[in-house]
Amino acid sequence: MIPELGHFCLAMAVAIACAQGVVGIAGPTLRDPRALAAAPVLTLLHFTAILLSFLALVWAGVVSDFTVENIADFSSSATPLLYRITGVWGNHDGSILLWCLILSLCGAAVAVGGRQLPASLRARVLGVLGLVSCGFLLFTLAVSDPFTRIWPPPANGAGMNPILQDPGLAFHPPVLYTGYVGFSVAFAFAIAALIEGRIDAAWGRWVRPWALLSWCFLTGGITLGSWWSYYTLGWGGFWFWDPVENAALLPWLTGTALLHCAIVVEKREALKAWTVLLAIATFSLSLSGTFLVRSGILNSVHSFAAAPDQGLFILVLLAITIGGSLLLFAVRAPVLAASGIYAPISRESALILNNIFLCAIAAVVFTGTLYPPFADLLFGIQLSVGAPFFNQTVLPLAGPIILAMGVGPMLPWKRADLLPVLQRLWLAGAVAVLVFISLAATRHLIAALGLAGGAWVIMSALTDLAGRIRLFRGPPGQALTRLFSLPRASIGAALGHIGFGVSVIGIAAMTLATQKVIVLQPGQSTELGGYSWTLKDIHDAPGPNYSQRVADVVVSNHGRTVMTLHPSRRFFTAQHTITSDAAIRTNGFQDVYAVFADEHDGGAELRLNRHPGAPEIWFGGLIMALGGFCSLSDRRLRVGAPFRKRVPGGRAAV
Repeated sequence: MIPELGHFCLAMAVAIACAQGVVGIAGPTLRDPRALAAAPVLTLLHFTAILLSFLALVWAGVVSDFTVENIADFSSSATPLLYRITGVWGNHDGSILLWCLILSLCGAAVAVGGRQLPASLRARVLGVLGLVSCGFLLFTLAVSDPFTRIWPPPANGAGMNPILQDPGLAFHPPVLYTGYVGFSVAFAFAIAALIEGRIDAAWGRWVRPWALLSWCFLTGGITLGSWWSYYTLGWGGFWFWDPVENAALLPWLTGTALLHCAIVVEKREALKAWTVLLAIATFSLSLSGTFLVRSGILNSVHSFAAAPDQGLFILVLLAITIGGSLLLFAVRAPVLAASGIYAPISRESALILNNIFLCAIAAVVFTGTLYPPFADLLFGIQLSVGAPFFNQTVLPLAGPIILAMGVGPMLPWKRADLLPVLQRLWLAGAVAVLVFISLAATRHLIAALGLAGGAWVIMSALTDLAGRIRLFRGPPGQALTRLFSLPRASIGAALGHIGFGVSVIGIAAMTLATQKVIVLQPGQSTELGGYSWTLKDIHDAPGPNYSQRVADVVVSNHGRTVMTLHPSRRFFTAQHTITSDAAIRTNGFQDVYAVFADEHDGGAELRLNRHPGAPEIWFGGLIMALGGFCSLSDRRLRVGAPFRKRVPGGRAAV
């Protein structure tokens, strides 16, 4: 009965979302106050209906209702409770329902938190969100119904994919989806502004918090996903330019550019057309990632198996959303003329330079990811584009971004003199040069450049903060007082840049990693990364829904035991699947990493790794997300959006 109620709520959500879209878009045109007031109410009803539907599916998973095909295929009675819950979104149908839930939550957040917006703009934003949600809900009901019943039900379910039975799955997909879907709000603001024909400083102030919030979640989601793959899949790396990894990176790149452009619109009323186009592109890339994961076009460990009709439906939805928004942009572009004037050397120009290279990287990643499968599909040409291509094309484009990140925040708006800024950055430059020289002597040029670039970004951000609080220009107490009185948006921006620098240092240091694959018998040892690795024993150990073989590996340095690692091979009886569980020990600056890959004649095939700087990759991502949330806590971003100036004729534009 509960699954039927969930299905009914899903069908009701389609009708409510359609009404929300029609009322929200048409209400301001009809100048009907009742329509303007109805849009937020319909949005909240829309969210409530999807929430009830999602909870019904979760309930079916918790009680192991195997008459629901989704539960029978991706859960079992032996699956621990946590994974019976997270398994709801660990498959195609459930993940789409989670996507719809987060999309409706975004609309509800605008309805409740956007009361300071002009009524017509809020109604149009909610209308656009309603139409987008309606498309995804129709997709869910038509070709991806998570409540499909089967009879007779199996005695036990097939069970969840073993590699997904990890606490990381409880957080990674919802956080990542919130980042993906959150950009729908910026997209809706862009479409609503195009319909109204007006973008100004007030619009920039309104859209920036939503873009920033989405960017924070997307940054956190990518970071958690990278970390989860690192310790769960046992690959020993943090990023493999996997096609689905690239699909998550693309909206992050354009979303970062969007975030900086929104600042320019708010401060200087410049880059209006560029900002709107980036809002459309970012959400379009989020939708494209959804299509690529579920269409079967990309071959990836992250991909969902999907029927052809599912991929075709998403492709049609994608074409309507992207094509319609770009057509509207082309028609309304003439009204987006910029009013701000700035010199070639200014903060505006630095942000433009930064955005150009971010979008260039996005274009390279997009081409390298999609060209091979489409060349095969259209021309029958087999191409392989791997990590060497992306490394060799992306790294040169990242260099100017790193340089601009140090100089840009210290440049004044409108017009600037570059020499005084460079003089203030002498210490940051000196540190970067020293780091480069010290490592270049070891002939690790890529690592030297990366570590120097990360040091440059971090030291530049700290120099900017030190200048703002006048550090060393008076008593330390006064500097500390000024630090706490700084706008939190300024502190958050500095943290964001520092986090990026920390991640760059971690990525560069990982190029110095050492690894070895070796078969050891109990009692045998090998040398790697300055450590001695000894296989002490191989033994059995029980698990909650698996059995496992565990290898005890002692890591020592000059005869002194440093640590003992316990990598294992797990056998899941329900799925008849074997997985490797990596053993990782970290001190915050390096990881010692061991994988029990296979067993041979009483010995163990081990993949041993020493990863300098690996923790900094994820620390940096978390610092970036923390910086974004710090900026969001700035009262200026949450309330007090500027009133729009009156247009000729004496009526305020809304």
